[in-house]
Amino acid sequence: MRSRSPRRGTYGGRSCSTRLSIGTGTDVHAYDDTSELWLGGLHWPGERGLSGHSDGDALSHAICDALLSAAGLGDIGSRFGTDDPRFAGAHGDVFIVETVRLINEAGFDIANVSAQVIANAPKIGPRRDELQSRLSALVGAAVSVSATTSDGLGFTGRGEGVAVIATALLRASR
Repeated sequence: MRSRSPRRGTYGGRSCSTRLSIGTGTDVHAYDDTSELWLGGLHWPGERGLSGHSDGDALSHAICDALLSAAGLGDIGSRFGTDDPRFAGAHGDVFIVETVRLINEAGFDIANVSAQVIANAPKIGPRRDELQSRLSALVGAAVSVSATTSDGLGFTGRGEGVAVIATALLRASR
């Protein structure tokens, strides 16, 4: 069996010879009792909201950062900065849809995304399937979501906010 040589492509404007690229994204938002909670593109009625220039959707934002990182396209702050009034109050799906467009335009297909929510609330388990379906539809690839608490340690353990870590795997499309 003959092995294929890797495709050549660009990565952040540089030539590369890899077919796969992985990126990591992290986002953190404090709770805001005056906001509604939007997480993973879903509304969570009755839960404390998150602060932010947009809707504070830490899960969607971390996914965007992971995708942009894997493609060598910077991060969510450099693409959708808080100084841009168009994104004031914008929902996470706005950022994901535009990030996916940028990823595809850069010559990548999304293989999958994995994200872990670190928080005491909301409880992810009861809505995990809904979250994964919504995010997978937005990304155009499988998205898995896991969750954990920090056993009372740090700002998440004290119930001050949410942290999310995401990993994205991209495949060169050209």
